[in-house]
Amino acid sequence: MSRLLRAYGPNIMASARRFVPLTLGVMLAVLPASTAHAQTTAITNARIHTISGPTIENGTIVIRNGRIAAVGADVEVPENARVIDGTGKVVTPGFLDASTSLGIVEIGGVSGTNDAATSQERLTAAFNVADALNPRATAIPVTRVEGITRAVVVPGGFQSILRGQGILIHLDGLRADEMIVRNPVGIYVTLGESGAGRAGGSRAAAMLLLREALQDARDYAANRNAFMQGNRREYALSRLDLEALQPVLRRELPLIISVNRAADILNVLQFARQENVRVILSGAEEGWMVASDLASADVPVIINSMNNIPGFDNLGATLENAARMHAAGVTVMLSSFDGSNVRNLRQVAGNAVSYGMPHEAALAAVTQVPAQVFGIADRYGTLEVGKDADVVVWDGDPFEFATKAEYVFIRGHEQLPDNRQQMLFERYRN
Repeated sequence: MSRLLRAYGPNIMASARRFVPLTLGVMLAVLPASTAHAQTTAITNARIHTISGPTIENGTIVIRNGRIAAVGADVEVPENARVIDGTGKVVTPGFLDASTSLGIVEIGGVSGTNDAATSQERLTAAFNVADALNPRATAIPVTRVEGITRAVVVPGGFQSILRGQGILIHLDGLRADEMIVRNPVGIYVTLGESGAGRAGGSRAAAMLLLREALQDARDYAANRNAFMQGNRREYALSRLDLEALQPVLRRELPLIISVNRAADILNVLQFARQENVRVILSGAEEGWMVASDLASADVPVIINSMNNIPGFDNLGATLENAARMHAAGVTVMLSSFDGSNVRNLRQVAGNAVSYGMPHEAALAAVTQVPAQVFGIADRYGTLEVGKDADVVVWDGDPFEFATKAEYVFIRGHEQLPDNRQQMLFERYRN
């Protein structure tokens, strides 16, 4: 043993010295990310985008007890408040990504870390990602230090056109039940080319299956007792799925439908009118081609303004999609459609601006608009007194590639900048 220690001891100790800090760093990266928020904080002399009103130059915003206590050009700084000098800085609400797999997918190709979908045929509309949410997922701290403070987490699905239920979370905390803000936000459906593949090869078959699901759900609601007694016909969906669809039939929840082709979009709008259900479109890469129809139907869309590579499902894809739909009056939300790189939401919004979307509209598309669409506008989405203090201080325009988020607050909790990615960078950069 002594010979082994003499021969390998120095290498072992050197390895330990390298391993222990990294291990400690990883442990720290999954500890609570926020500091105490009982202290009052005032951000002064900043350019404040309230979203709900005009931009305030040289303004002050006060955070107290997790909420915005004051915001304006002539706000008095409270006595004993911590003061952050915002000279030359930009303040916005924390961003919200409207479609992610954050917290339910760690490594997409490793099944043990991927909880976004199920192959269980009796769980389609009822499948809910809430119970799979991992607050300690390494992508969460990487995301929040980039100024994204909330996200919609959506089911993946690869077998049925009905994928399941999504949730809305904030990114501060170590308990899933504390992070979930809204559950569910809607039931996700895949149509278009992908939906056709799941339905046997035809878009018509996919739409027929969706209509059958709603018809069965209505029949189940009207004959629940007979069904429970075994005196009703067999349904295409399980009891759990039929129950999950009831809020859709009552228009309490939307169907969030993935579709790209203009013809498919028009079919979805007709379906929504005929079935009297609320819908949100996800993808909508040819949405600009039928923008007036979308605006008239008051159907919101979730898009990635970085997509312009055409395929048979989206021959009309263009980087100007967001700008054209916004100009036509469509309610536009922006998304990374990612899990590990949700931080790219800033680039998505910046790209929309560079291709014609007004800057303030792009800011609203990642803050106020998704808050309104998903029903949390009473507490988030704008910088107004009484709302949750999801506040970000940027060292420049948040849509510029080189801009950094210097301070991030989620519900008044200041987020620590440490995360596993930064620690690995510090270790290996030399």
